[in-house]
Amino acid sequence: MAKESMKARERKRERLAAKHAAKREELTKILKSSDTSEEASEAKWEAMMKLQKLPANSAKVRVHNRCGLTGRPRGYMRQFGISRVTFREMALAGKIPGVKKASW
Repeated sequence: MAKESMKARERKRERLAAKHAAKREELTKILKSSDTSEEASEAKWEAMMKLQKLPANSAKVRVHNRCGLTGRPRGYMRQFGISRVTFREMALAGKIPGVKKASW
C-alpha cells in the first residue's frame, strides 16, 4: 500500500496538469512555430518565459500512473487501471469478468 501523501501528490499533479493543459499547449505551439521574423522571436521569448512561470507539476510528463486500489506505482496495467499484483489477486478471486487463468 502506497503512502497517502504519495497518492495525494499524484492527484495534485493530475489536477494541475488538467488545469494548465490548454495554456501549455498554446504556449508550446508558439514555441514550435517555424516563423523566424523579429516579432516571432520576441513572441517565442515571451512564450518561453510564461511557460517557465507555470508550476513544474503542471507538466503532463510529471503524472505517473498508479494502481487505483493500492497506489502501487510499478506494474500498472492501463487496460484495467490497477497493478499486476492486484490484477492477479482479483482475477484468481473471480472479481474481473471475462478473465480466467490460462491452462493448457
